[in-house]
Amino acid sequence: MSPTTQKAFQLHETWEYVVDEIPVPTPGKGQILVKVKAAALNPADWKVRKFQAKILFETFPAILGSDIAGDVEAVGEGVDDFKVGDRVFYVAENWQDKGGYQQYAIANHELVAKIPHNVSYDEVATLPLALATAYSGLYAAFPHGIGLTPPAVSEGYGKYSDNGILVLGGASTVGQAGARYIQNSSASIPLTPSPNHAVLQFARLSGLSPIITTASLKNTAALKKLGATHVISRDLSTEEVLAEISKITPKPVEYTFDAVIYESTQQLAVDVVAHAPNGGTAAIATYRINVKVPSDKVKVAKVFGGVTPFNYELFKTLYHDTLHGWVEKGLIIPNRVEVLPGGLSGIDNGLKRLEADEVSRLKLVVRPHERA
Repeated sequence: MSPTTQKAFQLHETWEYVVDEIPVPTPGKGQILVKVKAAALNPADWKVRKFQAKILFETFPAILGSDIAGDVEAVGEGVDDFKVGDRVFYVAENWQDKGGYQQYAIANHELVAKIPHNVSYDEVATLPLALATAYSGLYAAFPHGIGLTPPAVSEGYGKYSDNGILVLGGASTVGQAGARYIQNSSASIPLTPSPNHAVLQFARLSGLSPIITTASLKNTAALKKLGATHVISRDLSTEEVLAEISKITPKPVEYTFDAVIYESTQQLAVDVVAHAPNGGTAAIATYRINVKVPSDKVKVAKVFGGVTPFNYELFKTLYHDTLHGWVEKGLIIPNRVEVLPGGLSGIDNGLKRLEADEVSRLKLVVRPHERA
């Protein structure tokens, strides 16, 4: 039997995070209650506090934590595809009461994946939000994504062998990139982790070729393991990037994905597809796009990684129907992990490290049931 109260790391209207005692929620129709075993930290979690992004919250206190892994503790009415004890992972639907910075969380059973036997809670907790952003950017219908046929359906798997893609910033894991933005005066603040690791892996499942990415060349081996066929220096000019692409393939590159989202990388994403005779689509992981579109043959998709009506069915086929098998087979590879000590009490120090840019090429994870 589930306890009646739990601990939660909550953001209050004073913009302070506090570990509070709150009731354990009861799953409703179509929902499951998850005992949270691991939750990953994201840049959003310190940025909303620093920039006081009140527009993102209906009420306070709020529970953040988008990346969640745990055990099914209870099931609601109509749920017959999960049972108590199943290991699951998913992206939180909202930051009001469904976030992962609590010991027990409610999830929609249609948007949850089972954890395969060969990966840990900590490992899969690094995946959900980055996967959601990448999947939406590649497969959601324009203007929310490029609109490719997703590989989770049979006709989409390996379909795009005649098409190449350029992924800007393939080695980035967290920090500069994001899909959700807040506005603070003239500042534009990225809120989600870079999905580029996931973009490379999904591009491979779609059969895209070549899969070219910009990065520090020291990361070449790791990026090729994730799906890149070619790695070019991130320090090249637009003209130099186009020259390198022409050396790699005679085919025009009609798709680009930018989650670095500097003005320069946004423009590069657009300029590369503009160079293709028939144009193409640049997916940019922000709603604040600042580019010059040189041709009406070029489309620019604004990518959002959260659960919305336009990507609900897309995420259902990914999480509920497909992701378990892909992770089990190693087709989707989790990020490196650092587990923070102290359970929920360890989150605050982790957020300070993220804000100070002291975390590189890994995800910070907490275990909410551990004691401080």
